[in-house]
Amino acid sequence: MNKKVHPSALVEACFKALKQTTKKPVVSAMMLTLIFMFGTSVASAAPPPKYFVDEAELPFEAKSNATAYWGVHARAGYRIEVPDNWNGDLVMWAHGFRGTGLELTVDNHPLRDLLISQGYAWAASSYDRNDYDITSGVQSTHALLKRFNGIVSKPNKVYMTGASMGGHITAVAIEQYPNTFDGALPVCGAIGDYALFDYFLDFNLAAQQLGTGNSGFPVVDAEYIGVTVPAIKAGLGAVPGSWPFILNAQGQQHKDLVEQRSGGERPNFDEAFAFWNSIPSATGGGNFLFELGLGDGSLPRAPGAATQNINTIYQFDNDPSLTAAEQDLNDNIARVAAAPQTRRSNGLAQVPRISGDINIPVLTLHNLGDLFVPVLNEVVYAENVRAKGKSNLLVQRAVRGVLHCDFTPAEFSRAFIDLVQWVELGDKPQGDDFLDPAAVADPEFGCAFTDGPHTFGTACP
Repeated sequence: MNKKVHPSALVEACFKALKQTTKKPVVSAMMLTLIFMFGTSVASAAPPPKYFVDEAELPFEAKSNATAYWGVHARAGYRIEVPDNWNGDLVMWAHGFRGTGLELTVDNHPLRDLLISQGYAWAASSYDRNDYDITSGVQSTHALLKRFNGIVSKPNKVYMTGASMGGHITAVAIEQYPNTFDGALPVCGAIGDYALFDYFLDFNLAAQQLGTGNSGFPVVDAEYIGVTVPAIKAGLGAVPGSWPFILNAQGQQHKDLVEQRSGGERPNFDEAFAFWNSIPSATGGGNFLFELGLGDGSLPRAPGAATQNINTIYQFDNDPSLTAAEQDLNDNIARVAAAPQTRRSNGLAQVPRISGDINIPVLTLHNLGDLFVPVLNEVVYAENVRAKGKSNLLVQRAVRGVLHCDFTPAEFSRAFIDLVQWVELGDKPQGDDFLDPAAVADPEFGCAFTDGPHTFGTACP
């Protein structure tokens, strides 16, 4: 039952297992367009939503050499799969943002084929709430781990993995329960916590100021989308209808600012800016990033605006000195201060902060052109980990592509395989340096770990 598979055996079997896996983003950015906006949380004084699990949707067919378990535990749905030749290790999976609907749903692990073929059990929870509720994800996942212990047995090693919001959950979980997990793989994660929401604010306020000469927050949703955003696009395009492809001087300034505020100068940004500002969205083509500025900036468990730019210095390049145009923008852009009760380090009481105080190996993946959850998150996370003196426990990898969570099976599987070898054998794998702006700006950045085609991915030199 507890036969251990040597990590090197994973390498030999990886691509064989992947032949059954279809390449697709872990999370569909196009679907997320319709569901992720500010201002969706329920006020703390209101009764909690009546979330439910449709138990008829939980059963799934186990692999021929495995046993499937499912059910409801602690108000959350779950799925578990254990191979017949279980090696004693468990891989937890934290899914991404589900919107604000009432039905709670659960995913199979995206590396399921590889895990089962190599003897790993996996478990995934629906969480007991939807919305951007990190606390729910952390607590439900931890509760499922205990449930696994009762159904199967206590695993030898536990790996925590998750994508997008699930990456945020993963990063919080390993800090909240430091003696529970042995390795972590947060991919395309919001691991900069509040930095992500500040970026949404930055994009919108700078677009307003540069495109119309005025800026403000919060906005009136219908007026913003119907009147202000068209005016912004007209004010940033070189000719009518040319934004985001042909820009005037102010439009180029906005594009340069977004690059700086989303992670710095890097390959694949030009394609990313055009893509994310032209895709269809809930309110019209090219509105996706503007939609992320709707609402009042509140988040679950943190009533009041959680976003701020009160101390942000906006720049169009990485030169710390301000040009006259940069100074003018900083002098006139609207300033927003987060509500006093938000951003506190209160454990799981609010939106949990990620301190960077890690005690286990952590390996991350991120698409360079993702402007929904941009690589800014990787930079902030690396800074936090370095501040805690734990950089020896962090490896980060950049992948060329513009979608959100767009990893080929080879890229995702290699990351897991390398994490296992690091945990099992102490062999720290190679990664990319997100803390060196010159390295990130290098034309070859992201080439080392990009393995396969990606939508609008910049070809390597």
